[in-house]
Amino acid sequence: MVTGVEPIKVIIADDDAGMRLIERKMIGRVEGFVLAGEAQDGEELLRLVEEKRPQIVFLDVEMPGRTGVECARVIQDMDPSIVLIFATAHDQYMGDAFEVYAFDYLIKPFKVDRVMKTLERARDRIGRIDEKPLPELPKAAPKVAAGRLMLRHRDGVSFISMEDILLVQREDRSTVIYTRGGGRFVTSDSLGETEARLDPAVFFRCHKSYIINLNQISNITPYGRWTYIVRLEGTEHDALITHEKYEELERMFS
Repeated sequence: MVTGVEPIKVIIADDDAGMRLIERKMIGRVEGFVLAGEAQDGEELLRLVEEKRPQIVFLDVEMPGRTGVECARVIQDMDPSIVLIFATAHDQYMGDAFEVYAFDYLIKPFKVDRVMKTLERARDRIGRIDEKPLPELPKAAPKVAAGRLMLRHRDGVSFISMEDILLVQREDRSTVIYTRGGGRFVTSDSLGETEARLDPAVFFRCHKSYIINLNQISNITPYGRWTYIVRLEGTEHDALITHEKYEELERMFS
C-alpha cells in the first residue's frame, strides 16, 4: 500500500456468512482497501455506516430487517458520495438498484476478475483519478441568479447571494449549500423546498441528492453504469448526474 495514503474503508452486508467470507477475501486481495465492518441485516448495516463512515458499501438486496435497496436510500441521504455495490444472486432487482444510483451490480457466484475490476474502478473514483471527460456541452450565454436566499437553521437564519451558490446537496440528512470562497451553509429546508426557491434557468436538479449551478460546470465524466460525475468551478465538491438528467442537460445546451 502507498505510504501516507489512507486505505479506503469498506463495509459488507449479507445475511450469508459464507458470502461475507468470500467478499472479505476479495477485498483483501486488492491494494488500498480495509474492511471497516460486516453486517448481517439492514438495520446493522445502517448503524455501521453511521458509525464508520465508509467510502464503499457492498450490500445484498434481500436482507432481514431492511432490504438492500431500502438501506441504499437511507445511505444516500447520509452521504450520496458513498459508492454502493450490490452483490446478489437475483438479477431481477437490477432496475431497483440503479434507481438508487448503484455504482455496480454483481451477480453471485462472483467471478474474481469482475469484482477486482469493480474495486479498482471504485478506487479510481474515490481517488479522483479523472476518466476521459464526456464531450463538452455547447457554450451558452450565462444567466445570472439575482436576489438573496434566506436559509432557516437551528441557530436562526442566514442570507446568501443567489449568484454565489455553486452546489446544493443532501448531507448527513440535511441540505447543505456550497458557495464561492469556500462557504458552507446547512439548512433545515428539504432539497425540494430549496430547489423551489432557486432560479431554474441557473440551477438544475441533476440527481435526487444534488442541485448544480449550470454556469459553473467544469466537466462531466462517467461514474457507474447509468450515472456521471459533474465537476464544478470554484469548489472541490462534485455532484452526481443520472443518465436521464444528462440527456436533459444536453438538450438544454443545444
